[in-house]
Amino acid sequence: MRAYLVGGAVRDRLLGLVESDHDWLVTGITAEQLLAQGFRRVGQDFSVFLHPLTTEEYALPRGKTQEQNEFKQVCNDLVARDLTINAMALSPEGDIIDPLNGQADIQARILRHTPTFRQDPIRVLRLARFAARLNPQGFRIADETRRMIHKMVTCGELNGLVSERVWAEVKHALESDAPVVFFETLRDLKTLGIVMPALDRLFGVPQPAKHHPEIDTGIHSLMVLNQAAGLRKDPETRLAALLHDLGKGTTPPDQWPSHHGHELRGVKLIDALCDTLRIPNRFRELSRLVAEYHTHCHRAFELKPATLVKTLMALDALRRPDRFEQFLAACEADSRGRTGFETCAYPQAAYFKAIQQAAAAVDTGAIAKQCHDPLQIADTLFQARSRAAAQAKKTWQASHLPPK
Repeated sequence: MRAYLVGGAVRDRLLGLVESDHDWLVTGITAEQLLAQGFRRVGQDFSVFLHPLTTEEYALPRGKTQEQNEFKQVCNDLVARDLTINAMALSPEGDIIDPLNGQADIQARILRHTPTFRQDPIRVLRLARFAARLNPQGFRIADETRRMIHKMVTCGELNGLVSERVWAEVKHALESDAPVVFFETLRDLKTLGIVMPALDRLFGVPQPAKHHPEIDTGIHSLMVLNQAAGLRKDPETRLAALLHDLGKGTTPPDQWPSHHGHELRGVKLIDALCDTLRIPNRFRELSRLVAEYHTHCHRAFELKPATLVKTLMALDALRRPDRFEQFLAACEADSRGRTGFETCAYPQAAYFKAIQQAAAAVDTGAIAKQCHDPLQIADTLFQARSRAAAQAKKTWQASHLPPK
């Protein structure tokens, strides 16, 4: 068996980056022999195996290879990959095999399609993800690649994308250092409307300039995502931040730039998107909460203690404080994701957290023992938490507001 290092590890090594997972292309061995050596088979399209010790992927060359020499086998497999910068291999002797001039594209910082790119339309999303990942290195998409993808869209080649694969690419992008670039690239490639039509619909929808100097709701959504990426690394918060204003895309134009009731309309659109892409429930739940209650958080100082407690209960913030932290981060990102507000403080987050901690500190066990009527426990507990919230509000005002 001869093993060639392929794909991302070769690319990252040439770029001087931390190498991604090591993937190997192997020749001179059969699937049966790999299995006999303890490798575990994965995948369906072509033979991929996991090493019994390292769990790194070892793949046999794609296609019919019986009558090809080793070099031809390797080259044919590389040409079947997505981008020229990913279509390189490092031989056991340390030589780079580069049938599509990927090294030249690395030098020029170009993302260029391979001859087989169109065989798998999900590669359009992979391209957008690489654009986001390699944005700090100055990579751009080749003009001919952009034109080809526009033709793919026109021909309907992206209409049958598999939901699970789409979500996998979106999740990877949300976990990257520059997730905004992923969505900007999809829009530039005219594919955002296919992948996330409710998000694409926001572009061109105006908001009041007094509160949103950037005006455009789609631009605002990407600005919020960018702020969220600076506040939290988890993809759940970042997705919730991106989708928080989906409801504004369904506001009748004669009501613009006002968007009354967009919060609940957004919840329905989030459910539809999560159903379509089969997004896990932890993403759905946080996104729904941020869409429905982000304006409550913005107005936290105006709300009565009882209303704050009701909101906390709706957020399940007392039982799930970690998710409440995600909610607060998404709301802060929304506030700062506006032109001129990028570095502004957001004291509502600390204030709302202080209210949450005060409500959570109420001794539920003691209250339950004191209630002779079990039906009164819930209301008594709510009243106790409201009093605790009121006291926390006074304490906050005393320490944060200037004296009269």
